[in-house]
Amino acid sequence: MEAAERRVDGRLSGWLSLVGALIVLNYAARYGTETETVTREAFYRWATVVGAGVQFGIMLGLTLLIVRGAVTDLLALRRPRSWKKAAGIMLGVFVGVFVLSGILSALGLRPGEEQGLAPAGWDSSRAAPFAANFVVAVALVPLVEELLFRGAGFSLLARWGRGAAIVGTGVLFGLGHGLLEALPILIAFGVGLAWLRDRSDSVYPPILLHGIFNGVSLIAAVTLGDRVS
Repeated sequence: MEAAERRVDGRLSGWLSLVGALIVLNYAARYGTETETVTREAFYRWATVVGAGVQFGIMLGLTLLIVRGAVTDLLALRRPRSWKKAAGIMLGVFVGVFVLSGILSALGLRPGEEQGLAPAGWDSSRAAPFAANFVVAVALVPLVEELLFRGAGFSLLARWGRGAAIVGTGVLFGLGHGLLEALPILIAFGVGLAWLRDRSDSVYPPILLHGIFNGVSLIAAVTLGDRVS
Protein backbone atom coordinates (compact mmCIF):
# COMPACT_ATOMS: atom_id res chain seq x y z
CA MET A 1 0.00 0.00 0.00
CA GLU A 2 2.82 2.41 0.92
CA ALA A 3 4.52 1.77 -2.43
CA ALA A 4 1.27 2.49 -4.28
CA GLU A 5 0.78 5.72 -2.33
CA ARG A 6 4.34 6.83 -3.09
CA ARG A 7 3.70 6.12 -6.77
CA VAL A 8 0.55 8.27 -6.72
CA ASP A 9 2.35 11.05 -4.86
CA GLY A 10 5.18 10.93 -7.39
CA ARG A 11 2.75 11.19 -10.29
CA LEU A 12 0.92 14.07 -8.66
CA SER A 13 4.19 15.91 -7.99
CA GLY A 14 5.24 15.40 -11.59
CA TRP A 15 1.88 16.61 -12.89
CA LEU A 16 1.86 19.71 -10.66
CA SER A 17 5.42 20.50 -11.73
CA LEU A 18 4.49 20.25 -15.40
CA VAL A 19 1.37 22.40 -15.01
CA GLY A 20 3.24 24.89 -12.82
CA ALA A 21 5.96 25.26 -15.45
CA LEU A 22 3.30 25.75 -18.13
CA ILE A 23 1.64 28.52 -16.08
CA VAL A 24 4.91 30.34 -15.40
CA LEU A 25 6.12 30.14 -19.00
CA ASN A 26 2.83 31.32 -20.50
CA TYR A 27 2.46 34.27 -18.14
CA ALA A 28 6.11 35.20 -18.69
CA ALA A 29 5.51 35.11 -22.45
CA ARG A 30 2.72 37.68 -22.06
CA TYR A 31 5.37 40.27 -21.19
CA GLY A 32 7.62 39.54 -24.16
CA THR A 33 8.42 41.89 -27.03
CA GLU A 34 6.12 40.33 -29.63
CA THR A 35 3.58 42.84 -30.91
CA GLU A 36 -0.11 42.14 -31.38
CA THR A 37 0.26 42.53 -35.17
CA VAL A 38 2.96 39.86 -35.32
CA THR A 39 0.95 37.58 -33.03
CA ARG A 40 -2.19 37.90 -35.15
CA GLU A 41 -0.16 36.69 -38.13
CA ALA A 42 0.65 33.46 -36.28
CA PHE A 43 -2.04 31.36 -37.96
CA TYR A 44 -0.71 32.31 -41.37
CA ARG A 45 2.82 31.08 -40.60
CA TRP A 46 4.26 27.61 -41.06
CA ALA A 47 6.60 28.29 -38.14
CA THR A 48 3.56 28.28 -35.87
CA VAL A 49 2.71 24.74 -36.96
CA VAL A 50 6.24 23.55 -36.23
CA GLY A 51 6.43 25.39 -32.91
CA ALA A 52 3.08 24.03 -31.74
CA GLY A 53 4.05 20.54 -32.83
CA VAL A 54 7.21 20.67 -30.73
CA GLN A 55 5.53 22.28 -27.71
CA PHE A 56 2.53 20.00 -27.55
CA GLY A 57 4.60 16.99 -28.48
CA ILE A 58 6.76 17.61 -25.41
CA MET A 59 3.66 18.13 -23.25
CA LEU A 60 2.16 14.87 -24.50
CA GLY A 61 5.39 12.98 -23.92
CA LEU A 62 5.69 14.27 -20.34
CA THR A 63 2.03 13.47 -19.66
CA LEU A 64 2.52 9.89 -20.85
CA LEU A 65 5.67 9.65 -18.74
CA ILE A 66 3.74 10.74 -15.63
CA VAL A 67 0.99 8.14 -16.12
CA ARG A 68 3.21 5.31 -17.35
CA GLY A 69 2.02 1.95 -16.10
CA ALA A 70 -1.61 3.07 -15.90
CA VAL A 71 -2.14 5.01 -19.12
CA THR A 72 -5.63 3.78 -19.98
CA ASP A 73 -7.02 4.21 -16.48
CA LEU A 74 -5.44 7.55 -15.51
CA LEU A 75 -6.15 9.16 -18.88
CA ALA A 76 -9.74 7.85 -18.90
CA LEU A 77 -9.29 6.32 -22.36
CA ARG A 78 -12.61 4.48 -22.33
CA ARG A 79 -16.04 4.77 -23.86
CA PRO A 80 -18.32 7.30 -22.12
CA ARG A 81 -21.21 6.00 -20.07
CA SER A 82 -23.64 7.52 -22.57
CA TRP A 83 -22.84 9.57 -25.66
CA LYS A 84 -26.40 10.93 -25.60
CA LYS A 85 -26.04 12.36 -22.09
CA ALA A 86 -22.54 13.55 -22.89
CA ALA A 87 -23.87 15.42 -25.93
CA GLY A 88 -26.42 17.23 -23.76
CA ILE A 89 -23.73 18.35 -21.32
CA MET A 90 -21.48 19.40 -24.20
CA LEU A 91 -24.22 21.62 -25.59
CA GLY A 92 -24.86 23.19 -22.18
CA VAL A 93 -21.18 23.93 -21.57
CA PHE A 94 -20.73 25.29 -25.10
CA VAL A 95 -23.67 27.69 -24.83
CA GLY A 96 -22.80 28.70 -21.27
CA VAL A 97 -19.24 29.69 -22.18
CA PHE A 98 -20.37 31.85 -25.09
CA VAL A 99 -23.02 33.51 -22.91
CA LEU A 100 -20.36 34.29 -20.29
CA SER A 101 -18.10 35.66 -23.03
CA GLY A 102 -20.90 37.98 -24.14
CA ILE A 103 -21.46 39.20 -20.60
CA LEU A 104 -17.76 39.96 -20.09
CA SER A 105 -17.61 41.75 -23.45
CA ALA A 106 -20.60 43.89 -22.41
CA LEU A 107 -18.65 44.85 -19.27
CA GLY A 108 -15.83 46.20 -21.41
CA LEU A 109 -13.47 43.23 -21.32
CA ARG A 110 -12.13 41.62 -24.48
CA PRO A 111 -11.59 37.97 -23.54
CA GLY A 112 -11.84 36.78 -27.13
CA GLU A 113 -9.09 39.11 -28.34
CA GLU A 114 -6.63 38.99 -25.44
CA GLN A 115 -4.64 36.00 -26.65
CA GLY A 116 -4.33 37.64 -30.05
CA LEU A 117 -3.60 34.45 -32.00
CA ALA A 118 -6.72 34.33 -34.18
CA PRO A 119 -6.29 36.38 -37.37
CA ALA A 120 -8.48 39.46 -37.78
CA GLY A 121 -9.64 38.34 -41.23
CA TRP A 122 -9.22 35.89 -44.07
CA ASP A 123 -6.18 35.88 -46.37
CA SER A 124 -6.78 33.43 -49.22
CA SER A 125 -3.16 33.68 -50.39
CA ARG A 126 -2.05 31.95 -47.19
CA ALA A 127 -4.78 29.34 -46.92
CA ALA A 128 -2.37 26.39 -46.64
CA PRO A 129 -0.58 27.41 -43.42
CA PHE A 130 -3.89 28.55 -41.97
CA ALA A 131 -5.42 25.12 -42.68
CA ALA A 132 -2.46 23.39 -41.02
CA ASN A 133 -2.71 25.65 -37.96
CA PHE A 134 -6.47 25.08 -37.88
CA VAL A 135 -5.89 21.32 -37.64
CA VAL A 136 -3.40 21.89 -34.83
CA ALA A 137 -5.92 24.06 -32.95
CA VAL A 138 -8.91 21.73 -33.31
CA ALA A 139 -7.13 18.38 -33.03
CA LEU A 140 -3.64 18.43 -31.48
CA VAL A 141 -4.21 21.13 -28.85
CA PRO A 142 -7.50 19.68 -27.49
CA LEU A 143 -6.05 16.17 -27.46
CA VAL A 144 -2.94 17.09 -25.48
CA GLU A 145 -4.61 19.56 -23.10
CA GLU A 146 -7.47 17.20 -22.30
CA LEU A 147 -5.15 14.27 -21.66
CA LEU A 148 -3.10 16.52 -19.39
CA PHE A 149 -5.96 18.12 -17.44
CA ARG A 150 -9.13 16.02 -17.74
CA GLY A 151 -7.12 12.83 -18.10
CA ALA A 152 -4.10 12.74 -15.78
CA GLY A 153 -4.99 15.79 -13.69
CA PHE A 154 -8.57 14.78 -12.97
CA SER A 155 -7.57 11.23 -12.02
CA LEU A 156 -4.75 12.36 -9.73
CA LEU A 157 -6.82 15.02 -7.95
CA ALA A 158 -9.87 12.75 -7.58
CA ARG A 159 -8.33 11.22 -4.44
CA TRP A 160 -9.61 14.37 -2.67
CA GLY A 161 -13.07 14.06 -4.19
CA ARG A 162 -14.87 14.83 -7.45
CA GLY A 163 -15.30 18.49 -6.52
CA ALA A 164 -11.57 18.97 -6.01
CA ALA A 165 -10.85 17.29 -9.35
CA ILE A 166 -13.42 19.38 -11.24
CA VAL A 167 -12.54 22.76 -9.72
CA GLY A 168 -8.82 22.08 -9.42
CA THR A 169 -8.29 21.11 -13.03
CA GLY A 170 -10.59 23.92 -14.17
CA VAL A 171 -8.63 26.62 -12.34
CA LEU A 172 -5.22 25.27 -13.36
CA PHE A 173 -6.39 24.88 -16.96
CA GLY A 174 -7.39 28.54 -16.99
CA LEU A 175 -4.12 29.70 -15.43
CA GLY A 176 -2.17 27.54 -17.87
CA HIS A 177 -3.09 29.84 -20.77
CA GLY A 178 -1.29 32.84 -19.29
CA LEU A 179 -4.18 35.28 -19.79
CA LEU A 180 -5.95 37.73 -17.48
CA GLU A 181 -9.14 39.11 -19.05
CA ALA A 182 -9.99 35.71 -20.52
CA LEU A 183 -9.24 33.90 -17.24
CA PRO A 184 -12.89 33.74 -16.03
CA ILE A 185 -13.97 32.16 -19.32
CA LEU A 186 -11.05 29.74 -19.39
CA ILE A 187 -11.73 28.63 -15.82
CA ALA A 188 -15.44 28.26 -16.55
CA PHE A 189 -14.65 26.26 -19.68
CA GLY A 190 -12.15 24.13 -17.77
CA VAL A 191 -14.68 23.41 -15.03
CA GLY A 192 -17.29 22.55 -17.66
CA LEU A 193 -14.92 20.17 -19.39
CA ALA A 194 -14.05 18.54 -16.06
CA TRP A 195 -17.74 18.19 -15.23
CA LEU A 196 -18.25 16.54 -18.61
CA ARG A 197 -15.31 14.22 -17.87
CA ASP A 198 -16.83 13.33 -14.50
CA ARG A 199 -20.34 12.67 -15.81
CA SER A 200 -19.19 10.70 -18.84
CA ASP A 201 -16.29 8.88 -17.09
CA SER A 202 -14.29 9.37 -20.28
CA VAL A 203 -11.81 11.86 -21.73
CA TYR A 204 -13.23 11.52 -25.25
CA PRO A 205 -16.23 13.89 -24.87
CA PRO A 206 -14.02 16.70 -23.44
CA ILE A 207 -11.58 16.27 -26.31
CA LEU A 208 -14.44 16.53 -28.81
CA LEU A 209 -16.02 19.57 -27.13
CA HIS A 210 -12.66 21.33 -26.82
CA GLY A 211 -11.98 20.79 -30.52
CA ILE A 212 -15.43 22.06 -31.54
CA PHE A 213 -15.04 25.14 -29.34
CA ASN A 214 -11.64 26.00 -30.82
CA GLY A 215 -12.89 25.43 -34.35
CA VAL A 216 -15.98 27.61 -33.94
CA SER A 217 -13.95 30.36 -32.28
CA LEU A 218 -11.42 30.42 -35.12
CA ILE A 219 -14.04 30.40 -37.85
CA ALA A 220 -15.91 33.23 -36.13
CA ALA A 221 -12.72 35.27 -35.79
CA VAL A 222 -11.92 34.92 -39.49
CA THR A 223 -15.42 35.39 -40.89
CA LEU A 224 -16.48 38.19 -38.54
CA GLY A 225 -13.17 40.03 -38.53
CA ASP A 226 -11.85 42.47 -41.07
CA ARG A 227 -11.41 40.80 -44.43
CA VAL A 228 -7.78 40.76 -45.59
CA SER A 229 -8.27 39.63 -49.18
